[in-house]
Amino acid sequence: MTPRTARRALPRRRRLPLRPVLAFLFLLATLAMLMLRGYVHNEILADHRVRPEAPGGHVPAKVTGGGPVIDTRGGRTDSLRVPKHRVVLTFDDGPDPTWTPQVLDALKRNHARATFFVTGTMTSRYPELVRRMVAEGHEVGLHTFNHPDLSYQSQRRVDWELSQGQLALAGAAGIRSSLFRPPYSSFASAMDDRSWPVARYVGGRGYLIVLNDRDSEDWRRPGVEEIIRRATPEKGRGAVVLMHDSGGDRSQTVQAIDTLLPRLQAEGYRFQTLTQALDAPSADTPVTGAGLWTGKAWIALVGAADGITTGLVVGLAVIGVLVFGRFGLMLLLSAAHARRTRRRDFRWGPEPVTEPATVLVPAYNEAKCIENTVRSLVGGEHPVEVIVVDDGSCDGTARIVEGLALPGVRVVRQHNAGKPAALNRGLANASHDLIVMMDGDTVFEPSTVRELVQPFADPRVGAVAGNAKVGNKDTLIGAWQHIEYVMGFNLDRRMYDVLRCMPTIPGAVGAFRRTALERVGGMSDDTLAEDTDITMALHRDGWRVVYAEKARAWTEAPESVRQLWSQRYRWSYGTMQAIWKHRRAMLERGPSGRFGRIGLPLVSLFMVLAPLLAPLIDLFLVYGLVFGPTGKTIASWFAVLAVQAVCAAYAFALDRERLAPLISLPLQQLLYRQLMYVVLLQSWITALTGGRLRWQKLRRKGGVSAPVPAEGALR
Repeated sequence: MTPRTARRALPRRRRLPLRPVLAFLFLLATLAMLMLRGYVHNEILADHRVRPEAPGGHVPAKVTGGGPVIDTRGGRTDSLRVPKHRVVLTFDDGPDPTWTPQVLDALKRNHARATFFVTGTMTSRYPELVRRMVAEGHEVGLHTFNHPDLSYQSQRRVDWELSQGQLALAGAAGIRSSLFRPPYSSFASAMDDRSWPVARYVGGRGYLIVLNDRDSEDWRRPGVEEIIRRATPEKGRGAVVLMHDSGGDRSQTVQAIDTLLPRLQAEGYRFQTLTQALDAPSADTPVTGAGLWTGKAWIALVGAADGITTGLVVGLAVIGVLVFGRFGLMLLLSAAHARRTRRRDFRWGPEPVTEPATVLVPAYNEAKCIENTVRSLVGGEHPVEVIVVDDGSCDGTARIVEGLALPGVRVVRQHNAGKPAALNRGLANASHDLIVMMDGDTVFEPSTVRELVQPFADPRVGAVAGNAKVGNKDTLIGAWQHIEYVMGFNLDRRMYDVLRCMPTIPGAVGAFRRTALERVGGMSDDTLAEDTDITMALHRDGWRVVYAEKARAWTEAPESVRQLWSQRYRWSYGTMQAIWKHRRAMLERGPSGRFGRIGLPLVSLFMVLAPLLAPLIDLFLVYGLVFGPTGKTIASWFAVLAVQAVCAAYAFALDRERLAPLISLPLQQLLYRQLMYVVLLQSWITALTGGRLRWQKLRRKGGVSAPVPAEGALR
């Protein structure tokens, strides 16, 4: 055995397909950014309960009877007070993009310093404000990361709140703080058996606990004078004053600062940071090395999450406009189409079309389906010539057709060259000027060909789209595709018919004027969506393309997720190829340019952009369920679902379909749409990376047949 033969004999290692992995990683990264943004903005881990007071018998008297600063570092228990005629203004819950700059401006005007107890979430979102605090000589302390009541939390959670807060400070301003104020804290005299263990534990981690002895209660917005009264120390005493620069409207706080500071400064008070007032070293120390870069990375990630989320919100607004705009157009224009085509006096021309047509059936390994397909054509109500083009089948497809020995049915064999080549081969062998094209797994109703060729009574019509229906809709995946076909495809075609810019003649059921096909060069293999490609080419050549709703064809839809993925991947990628190929239509003038001005933009929006953005509805559903407001989120999602249900029910009514399959509509919106989204995302990645996608044969079972029309069905 030669080395080359040996290499061939080795089993090939299965390679992980790159594009699905890229699509999955993109989705995962997007979800992670959204969750990070929700975590930082919505305080998912916050516990907003305020504990009831507990007995204080175990709290040292020197703490409850002492000052607002508690030092339990190194096992000590000390209580500190601010010296006389010194005031430490402290601001909680910031930084806030609206009010913190105004507070800083007021302090600057009055030549005062203050101490800001910031939360990690707000610091992560607005790091530039923390940098400004430090640059202007103010002191920064921790107020936890998510603002929970630490009396309810474990030591592990307390540690986490401290470390995450320090991480945000390091990334925002390159500092670490040794000052800490517990959320929902009050005066030292209110320390009890629940809050004291937390203070002692945090102090043991190297922090100075800072409470207050003057609470302005500015969060209540009691009025400027009342804030000033509550914040003013008594008889020259020193004080730690509690105020807020976030959490709501702080205009009264800003006004109170501008009044309080000059008044107390005139009485000899100095407004200092906490460590300045205590004549202690600064509590804010620089961070270097890995700690600094880790913090900067955190701030960068939060900024990226905010930017991405802003983009997603814009995308959600866009998809909202597109979805509701499309639904409105579909309902309005499909109703107009139904009124026009169902009038008793409606005619495509002065006389019905009775001339025979050639039906082309490209077939590749359709042994299980081809007999039903051919028999449905021979038994029709319109004279036809049937040409089955066997495209190199290896399962005896051609022999089955020849063995039927049906009149007017011919078999043309060729080496495997693809569907476009098979259709062109059939066109070259056709005897008639009206050409009907169908798939080898599709079954026509007796009236289908007759209804399909009637629009050719209008000499301006170059092609006709039929009404493709799912024949195997008894499975869940089949039912979902049935909803999609009736609502998404056929309702769309009514809309596009009225707008005179039909984008696609379905490969399962379509008819063409031979002259029109020859003028545009026949079927092209430039794209994987030859049906969309030829339709756009006909529009650009000036032909009308219309929809015949009564020309029903029953096709076998994929019955597994893998086959469905393969089919829709080809469809979506082929549609992108066709749009790109015919992009110059947008610059064309005259009647032939109508498709470029109206149709191509609509197809790009509704078939490429909207499906790509549609899962944002479900993404924000998850976001709202996790971060709130839960009630409004659920109500909004059901409102969108209700609109879709109304459109779907209307589409089913137009097609005289039973409404029972719509029971699975909510599940379709949750699961099926996400699958289609990933398929479209993979198609985008393929297009952007310049990949090539080959035709893939779907496995068929051959169980589809045309149903017997029920009484009252369309005639």
